Amino acid sequence: MGQSGLAVVEFLLSRGAKVRAIDSKPLSELNEAGTVLARLGVPFEPQSAAAFEGVDAIVISPGVPSDLPELEAARRRGTRVLGEVELTAGFLQGRTIGITGANGKTTTTALTGHILRESGIPVQVGGNIGTPVTAMIATSRTEQWNVIELSSFQLETIECFRADIAVCLNVTPDHLDRHHTFENYVNAKARLFETQTEGDFAVLNADDASCVEYGRRSRGQKIWFSTKRAISPGFYADFERLYCDGAPFMAIADIPLRGRHNVENTLAAAGAAHMAGVPLEAIAAAVRTFPGVEHRIEYVRTIGGVDFYNDSKATNVDATVKSIEAFPGRLWIILGGKDKGSDYTVLQPLLREKARAALLIGAAAPKIAEHLGDSVRLIFAGTLEAAVREAWSEAEPGDTVLLAPACASFDQFDNYEHRGRVFKETVMRLEERKAS
Repeated sequence: MGQSGLAVVEFLLSRGAKVRAIDSKPLSELNEAGTVLARLGVPFEPQSAAAFEGVDAIVISPGVPSDLPELEAARRRGTRVLGEVELTAGFLQGRTIGITGANGKTTTTALTGHILRESGIPVQVGGNIGTPVTAMIATSRTEQWNVIELSSFQLETIECFRADIAVCLNVTPDHLDRHHTFENYVNAKARLFETQTEGDFAVLNADDASCVEYGRRSRGQKIWFSTKRAISPGFYADFERLYCDGAPFMAIADIPLRGRHNVENTLAAAGAAHMAGVPLEAIAAAVRTFPGVEHRIEYVRTIGGVDFYNDSKATNVDATVKSIEAFPGRLWIILGGKDKGSDYTVLQPLLREKARAALLIGAAAPKIAEHLGDSVRLIFAGTLEAAVREAWSEAEPGDTVLLAPACASFDQFDNYEHRGRVFKETVMRLEERKAS
């Protein structure tokens, strides 16, 4: 009964359904849910096997594992179990661009929406980026594009939901605590391409083996992109320019986002927008005005010559690798949170080269310390606030304090946005104390 769950409740009621709300938490811990459910007259039941009985269908929010014993029992009884995104199939008007990937999908989704909007094309943006897909139905129009960020949690249960343009940026191990194996994770994202039909487009990373496999699973036309080699037809980049079908259409220096991975994200957004009808010149002009996305290598402030960057969205190891690679060095990097079954040893070479220290927080701190060994100086800070204060006390002008945790946030925070806000608030308090 979070944002997605409440949106589902309101949508089902609008369609005349009789709704029962269920959550594993008591209603007293669900923030606004109690108020909303009371206003709507919807009964609430704590999660139990009995709570799922006597219903025609069960709609699960993205955060709910689809293999819960209660759900498996419901399936055996013949009850349909579907996800929030699948529920929208047949109701969402207009055409859809669905964007997934282990990393970069929020930035790419926001950038794609920005390009369409700046080019005068009607568009709304939602999904995993903020507005639940069910909440987009009421504002959808036949002449409009729906640009939707889609996670593996949202995709694993789709059957009929279809994207006119489906995008995958990359696939690296993530959420193994939920999907159990990398193969399951790959197959969950594959659903976005398996439901496509002829006449659709699949925009895919030619440098990623899983994306290449998705190309075989989609019946749509393949649009490839690469940051490593020239592709024609397709989109690619060298170290100076972006190209479409071999012709340059903008300079990399004009992309207002830090890091080589954001060149990849820009290529994907350009591919999707171009298939949606945006000319290359308009794409280039829109990219130049893109303000970026909060919590994604977000510059916070320079205090006493020390830069502070918030990349709270770096919730897995590969995202943290990309974040570190975006900086020349002298990093005080904050790592930790809720472990997702990750291998942190891959961070060793980068940290040895670029970091002055790694400040460890949250439940994953002991595992991260074990995996990093003596590759970098380790500081057990415990909390995010303590890590910021410790880094600030030792950092020198020219250094950078970077929050790029490589973990989920749920051990100490509501979500990665909450974690990022706490980081920024703590940084601002440091400035005030310094000034006084």
